[in-house]
Amino acid sequence: QVQWVESGGGLVQSGGSLRLSCQVSGGIKIFKDYGLGWFRQAPGKDREFVAGVSWSGGSFRYADSVKGRFTISKDNANNTLYLQMNGLRLEDTGDYYCAVRITTGWAPPDFGSWGQGIHVTVSS
Repeated sequence: QVQWVESGGGLVQSGGSLRLSCQVSGGIKIFKDYGLGWFRQAPGKDREFVAGVSWSGGSFRYADSVKGRFTISKDNANNTLYLQMNGLRLEDTGDYYCAVRITTGWAPPDFGSWGQGIHVTVSS
């Protein structure tokens, strides 16, 4: 299991930027040895994949809806996972979760050690 310290959410206008962070407070070996991901959940909707990174930090995967706007990165030196979000849109509003990839897929059941969630609100 990994314990996370999350930060970076808030209220931002459409077109603005935010950077989300999930820093490991326990389970550092898992953080370094596994791929990681960001998911989000809007009110009344299912949790959806946003971005993923390999254990080494060298391979990436993005949902089509965020490609070219969001960047995931993994800092193994500081045990922190980031999601840089630029060009934010109203539809990016929701709770964002970091998690550890435990199988080979990119759906929620393929992840574990979920963070508590970081709320992001994008206003017009």
